[in-house]
Amino acid sequence: MAGEPYDTDRVLTVPNLLSFIRLCGVPVFLWLLLECDNPWWAVVVLAVGGVTDWLDGQIARRWHQRSRLGQVLDPAADRLYILATLVGFVVRGFVPWWFAVLLVARDVTLAVSIWPALRRRGFASLPVHFMGKAATFMLLYAFPLVLLGAGDAPWELVARVIGWASAIWGTGLYWYSGLLYLRQGVDVIRRFPLAAAAKE
Repeated sequence: MAGEPYDTDRVLTVPNLLSFIRLCGVPVFLWLLLECDNPWWAVVVLAVGGVTDWLDGQIARRWHQRSRLGQVLDPAADRLYILATLVGFVVRGFVPWWFAVLLVARDVTLAVSIWPALRRRGFASLPVHFMGKAATFMLLYAFPLVLLGAGDAPWELVARVIGWASAIWGTGLYWYSGLLYLRQGVDVIRRFPLAAAAKE
């Protein structure tokens, strides 16, 4: 079973390739930010990650390339990208540690509450909710602005204000979407008792 309809079992698709590129960008981003102290190129990598996140969903739907792997790979790439960015930002002092904990706590809550029961019932994923994609979109575009706003120039102040406004709204949407996924997961667990799922 899967939580969302898919078009193909193929592994090599354009959306999956874009998700893989996003995954490869995670260590590159951390290397540029923490080892090379090169925030400008780190911003470029973050921007590419945001573009590929938007593109893979558009291409998957329009080209009918939604795949089983993509249903797992795309959200995994998003979560890892957000986590890596938070780690890098906390280490560099761009965001407070409590902000990182607030975002990570959402995924931890879902991971320990509903996902074990869903996997036992054969579900690899839940249908992607618009709020979840909107929250991820806002966060992936907030982080580059926060990074660009680390200085004292007037334009950096503008970038910082817009970046933090997007980050705050994105965090609210992120948690709201998490509650929607939690309710959705509980509904699936109730509709598919473990004994019944084992017979399928």
